[in-house]
Parts: sequence; C-alpha cells; structure tokens
Amino acid sequence: MKRRNAFKMVHFASTAWFTLSAGYILVWTLLRAGKSWWFIVSLSGYSALIAFLLVSLYLFAIFRGVVRSQKTEIEHPLTTSLYYSVFYDISPFLGTLAGTFGAIGVSKVSHYLLVIATGSLWATFLVWIIIDPAAGLIEMLLPSSRKHRRERLAETKTVRQQQRCAKQRLLAQVQTREQLEQARWGQALLPYAEKLAALAAREVTGELGQAEAADIAVYAWQMGGLNCMRQLHSMAMEICRQKCQNATDIDYISNWWDGIGTWQDKWLNERVGRL
Repeated sequence: MKRRNAFKMVHFASTAWFTLSAGYILVWTLLRAGKSWWFIVSLSGYSALIAFLLVSLYLFAIFRGVVRSQKTEIEHPLTTSLYYSVFYDISPFLGTLAGTFGAIGVSKVSHYLLVIATGSLWATFLVWIIIDPAAGLIEMLLPSSRKHRRERLAETKTVRQQQRCAKQRLLAQVQTREQLEQARWGQALLPYAEKLAALAAREVTGELGQAEAADIAVYAWQMGGLNCMRQLHSMAMEICRQKCQNATDIDYISNWWDGIGTWQDKWLNERVGRL
C-alpha cells in the first residue's frame, strides 16, 4: 500500500511537471511570434482546449497505470516490474535531466528553460505514448504470455459458465417455488375469489361491498403480499368474465382495494392518464 501511494505521488508530480513544461513551451512560442502577454491572457478560451488535451493525456497515463497494475506478471514480465514502473513514472523528470545536459552552454535563461521543457515533453510522449504500448504488445506476443493468456481466458470462461448455470438453477428454483405457492394460493383463495366476483356483479345493481372486499384484501395481503392480491384479483375477474361480461366493464375490485398494502387503483390511474 505504501509503495502504491508513493507511485501515485511520483506520477502526479511528474504529470504536473510535464504540464508546466508544455505550458512554458506554448507561452514561449507565442512570445517568440511577437504576441504580447495581454494577447496570451486573452487566449484563455483556446487555452481551455489545450488544458483539456493535457488532462486527457494525464487521464490516459492514469489508465495505463491502472491497466498495468492489473496485468499478470507471467504475461507482462517487464511492464509489471518495479524498475519499469519507476522508469514509467519518472520519465518526465528523466527528460528534464536530459534537457539540462543538452542546455549546457546556453546563456539565455528563457532558452535554457525551453530546452529543459522540451526534453520533458519529448521524453513523456516517447515513454507514455510509444514505448509503453509497444512494450505491452511485445510482451503479449511472447509464447509464455500467449499460453498463459489462453489458459486465463479459458478459466475465466469456465467460471462465467458456472456462474451462469448457478443463476439459472437459482431462477428455476425461484420459479418452481412461485408456481407451488401460486397453486397453494389458488386453492385457498378460490372461495374469496367467488365472493369478490359476486360483490362486483352486485355492484352493477348498486349494492356496495367495499368493506367486505377490503377484509378479503387484507387477508390476501397477510397471506402473500402483493403477489397474492394480484392472483386473487385475476381469479375474481376471470369468474366475473365467465358469469357476467357486463360486470367487468369497470374494475370495482381495484377501486375497493386502493390503499390496502401496496395496491394501487390501476383503473383510476388509467382514467387519469387518459384525461
């Protein structure tokens, strides 16, 4: 954990140094072209695009670091090594060091800083964008890496198949349990479904059965919750359709049950939606 935190700090510092180097090169180029500081400051909108590109490069570097940390040592013996990780993270500073040696003899401070910043910029681009992906590709082409990768993918596939089979078995068990539960409910709820159907049929003639229907709903809710209420409702509506088709034009049962448990008056909601 301490080593990983140290790598993060070094990587953040090197990326910040790379960003400063790129910014210095940009400002120096604009000044060299005869632009004033006022013009440079006024380019804040365009500078936002440049900052976005630099942040994208930083995020790419972080992504590469995360991918590298997830690599297996057998498939990537070089890029997972400690020395390569250190080399990868301090590459901007190595470029700065190379630029420092290359700037020996330069008397003007602005040109001296320019050489240093250019060295950091090129070293970072060379290591993060070219060398690191190329090294990872070469490692993947090694016979031992390819063999281990095939074995790892085959093992992953087997584990996924086992997980899929386990999910299917669990789903089958749940479905079987639900079917048995529905069958048990069907036998126990049949008298109540017939009573609800009779209440709904009498409602057409003006007789109220809301209180008795509510008691039946509470019983169904206590027996099996919302699913049990839905099954009882379906059974009662089916009996209504068989006995009296006109009595099912309005779903009185849903109106009576509205607010019991988690039941919602779907007939009322549909009417409101149409309005």
